[in-house]
Amino acid sequence: MARLAVNVDHVATVRQARGTNEPDPVVAAAIAELAGAEGIICHLREDRRHIQDRDVRILRETVKTRLNLEMAAVPEMVRIAREILPDLVTLVPEKRQEVTTEGGLDVLGNPDLYRKVVEELKEKSIEVSLFVDPDPRQIEIAHTIGGDVVEIHTGHYADARTRAEAMERFEKIAQSAILADSMKLGVSAGHGLNYVNVKRFGTIPQITEYSIGHSIVARAVTAGFEKAVREMIELVGGF
Repeated sequence: MARLAVNVDHVATVRQARGTNEPDPVVAAAIAELAGAEGIICHLREDRRHIQDRDVRILRETVKTRLNLEMAAVPEMVRIAREILPDLVTLVPEKRQEVTTEGGLDVLGNPDLYRKVVEELKEKSIEVSLFVDPDPRQIEIAHTIGGDVVEIHTGHYADARTRAEAMERFEKIAQSAILADSMKLGVSAGHGLNYVNVKRFGTIPQITEYSIGHSIVARAVTAGFEKAVREMIELVGGF
C-alpha cells in the first residue's frame, strides 16, 4: 500500500502573504498526521519565500512520522540539515524566479557535487532522495552517487494537454519507477498530482510514496485540512 507524505509549503505561502503567524504549517502538519499521513514535507528555500527556519526546527520536534526536508544542494542548506537532522533530505533544483520547481535535478551534469552532498548528509545518518525527471540516465547516476531514494518528477505528466501526451509521459514515469526499483532505490513521486490525475498511478506498484501538497491545501480551503488529507489517503492507499 502506497504512503502519502503531505507537503505543507503552501500553508506557509498563505501565511507569508500577510506576514502574520497564521495559518501555521506546523499545525497543518499535526492535522495531516492525525488524518493518517505517513510523512511531512517542507522545502526550505534559499529566499525563504514560504517555509521559515523556525518552521523546520519546530517540525523536527513535533513530527511523529517522517520529516522530509527538501532543499538545494548548497552549503547553507547542508549545514542546516546536518544540524536539524530530518529523517530524509530530498535534493531539488532551485531557481529564484520560478513559481514552483520546474523540473528534476541534473545530477548527471554535476555528479561530483551531488556525491559530496550525499556523503555529507549520510555522515549524519540522514537518508537522501534525489528529485529527478523520469530519465534513466538521471536515475542511474543517482544510484551511482549513493542516493537512497529517487522522487520522480510528475509535473510534466500533470501539465499534459492531451490524453495521448499524458499517457506518453506516464509511461516514462512507469518505466523509470521499474528501473529505480530494480536498482534497490526507494521510489516516490510528486509534483502537480491532484485528486484526479493521481488515480492512474495505481498501476505502478514500485512507487511506494506520493509527495502531494498544493492540491491538498487547495482542497482544504473548502473542505478542511483533515478531510482533504483523508480523501487523498483513500486514493493512494489503494495502490
